[in-house]
Amino acid sequence: MTRQGLTRLTGSGNGECGKNDCPNVYRTTTGSFVVQGPVSDEFTPPNGEALVEIPEQVLREAVRALGW
Repeated sequence: MTRQGLTRLTGSGNGECGKNDCPNVYRTTTGSFVVQGPVSDEFTPPNGEALVEIPEQVLREAVRALGW
């Protein structure tokens, strides 16, 4: 999947990073979500998976963007 196939739900310029590329939530064309953030080492996930950390504000912004 390319970035062009994603709808960016966060990073409108109001958050801690503004329009820069830092913690963000994206929606795919199939309705699932891709989360971008710093890699977390809290525990080791299964092969093929990763853990990322994103601020609560980023999730709140994504929920507002979806109208939930």
